[in-house]
Amino acid sequence: MKLDNHIRLWNQVYVELVDIRSNRMERAEELRGYRLPASAFLYIKRGMGRVWLDGAEHRIRPDYLIHGGKGTSLTIAANEELTYYLILYRASPPVPVQRDFARLMEDGNPFQFRYVFAPRYPLPLGDKVEQMLRGWQEATDLSKVQVKSLFYQFIYELLWQLHQQQIKPAKPDMVTLAVRYIEENYHQPLTLDAIAKALDYSSGHLSRLFKTELHTSPIHFLAQVRVLRTMRLLAETEATLQEIAESVGFPDAHSLSRSFKKHTGVSPTYYRQNKDKLAEDQDLPSAMQGIAVSRKTSPFYTVNENDYQQITGRELDMQKKSKIAAMTTVLSLSLLMGACSNSANPASESSAQPSASAKASEPAATASASASTQQETEPTTRTVSTPKGDVVVPADPKRVAADQYMGHLLKLGIVPVGVRTFMMDEGWMAEAGIGQETLANVEDLGGFPMNLEKLTALEPDLIIGSVEDSIEQYEKIGTTVFLPYWTELSTAGPLEKFRSVSDIFGKREEAEQWIAEYEKKAAEAREKIKGVVKDGETVSIVQIADKVVYVFAAEGGNYGSSTIYEMLQLPPTDIAKSMKEGFESISVEKLPEYMGDHIFVYYGAKEATDEMMNSKLWKGLSAVQNNQVYVYGNEYYDEFVMEDPFSLEQQLDTIVGLLLGNPS
Repeated sequence: MKLDNHIRLWNQVYVELVDIRSNRMERAEELRGYRLPASAFLYIKRGMGRVWLDGAEHRIRPDYLIHGGKGTSLTIAANEELTYYLILYRASPPVPVQRDFARLMEDGNPFQFRYVFAPRYPLPLGDKVEQMLRGWQEATDLSKVQVKSLFYQFIYELLWQLHQQQIKPAKPDMVTLAVRYIEENYHQPLTLDAIAKALDYSSGHLSRLFKTELHTSPIHFLAQVRVLRTMRLLAETEATLQEIAESVGFPDAHSLSRSFKKHTGVSPTYYRQNKDKLAEDQDLPSAMQGIAVSRKTSPFYTVNENDYQQITGRELDMQKKSKIAAMTTVLSLSLLMGACSNSANPASESSAQPSASAKASEPAATASASASTQQETEPTTRTVSTPKGDVVVPADPKRVAADQYMGHLLKLGIVPVGVRTFMMDEGWMAEAGIGQETLANVEDLGGFPMNLEKLTALEPDLIIGSVEDSIEQYEKIGTTVFLPYWTELSTAGPLEKFRSVSDIFGKREEAEQWIAEYEKKAAEAREKIKGVVKDGETVSIVQIADKVVYVFAAEGGNYGSSTIYEMLQLPPTDIAKSMKEGFESISVEKLPEYMGDHIFVYYGAKEATDEMMNSKLWKGLSAVQNNQVYVYGNEYYDEFVMEDPFSLEQQLDTIVGLLLGNPS
């Protein structure tokens, strides 16, 4: 930011002094990782040592002046007895905010800038600081007026000396600061607004910076950090999922499981049991492998006296370089394919004279051209509506890649060229007869997001992405359709989901044909189980985890809830009908309030489920006493995990078998 703009902003803001204090440090004493609660000036009265601002090291001596913004991490190490004064202040925008002020703030927030410099004329600054401290300690109304007046005189002197020494304060790297803040506080219930407020930034601007520099959002990055920490705890400890959830910032084990599976493609339980194999297969998302949950607290570089440099973490710098390299690879391959395409149609062919044989075949050629013209009248593209706007896609894509919807594609007769790892071995495949001869033609593209280099090499003419944060990366490679699998904590109806997939390919007719057959099969199933659930009785669906129970809603749930409630039309409880999300997590003590006359238990966590079902509370439930409990599923690896047509068919058979006493 230009110093002139810096000065103009100081003229427009309202300043509130928060605190003024002095502190003395003994030789070799350290103050570590103090997070500034507001913007601050630090004036070194006496002594020598070192100071770190967000990891950037500076040597300090008497009369040095330091500035840091709200949220800055401050560390001081005294080489000898050291005394410093600290001035904490808040600078608020004018009301209403003027256009000129907003424009200047977009260029940089000077109240967040970090700088350390040796004033050429230290006495006027030091004198103002000492007078402010004395007036602040008096704590009278009149002294506060004096302190505020002195503060503005101090700012005038500071800006004048910055101008005289031609020093241009540099704005900090807000993305690096946000990353550091997230990594230090991921175990707290963070929101985008909370992160932005801690750094004295707007949430919208912070999100845009993340998108530009890291191609992701702050909240998606937070989730990845939490998942990586979860992976470490799963691998290195015997802690329960609930204990891990509480330690990494999730409200409960179920929320942890949802996020973990979204980012890795497997459940926490599956990962804990198969972590060595997954590591060998590199089954984890490549984007997550570059994120360090814990970084060293040592400085990234050393800054002497009047050097003004921005801080950039090594890990983030490497990530940026790898993203640039991936984008370069994509661009290079695109150019190469374009060159090959052009060389296949040399200009000399158009100018060649027809031979005698060619003239003799003109009638046949004319007929062929007529047929070709008729084919060309058929549309070569179609427009698909998505949550991110309309997308023009090929009418008949031949090379489809997807990070979700494997079963939907196969049911429509589409064998994708590449999919996410987890899609290669889903629980429904064996019974559905999906053999290795089919999977041999499908490339394993890793986790979320799919491996960009492999994806580029496949030359897909259509990509389907289910996670919004991955879409921008996919769009650099080819035509991409965003079709979310989850919306917050609810999932769309399985039949509507299948219709949405079919619409991408213009195969709604095929989808409706299968849906009609499936609904007919469901109607027959309802006749078979008639009377098992009597008039007036209700049904509940639960999943049991450590210290918590998840009760699935009548709409928007998963793990077979749509099959039970919608297709078999088994009556949910009033509580299940009123749930706003796809499920609710409840304490064990509340279990009787939520349970119906029949209980379906998804067997997702063996130890917790077995313990619960042997408890006195569980055995006291009327459904248990009446032998109306149905246990299904097996540790997140079965037909109930997904909601594609193959899974739905198998779910129907499984649930009917349980109700009739013939479990498969």
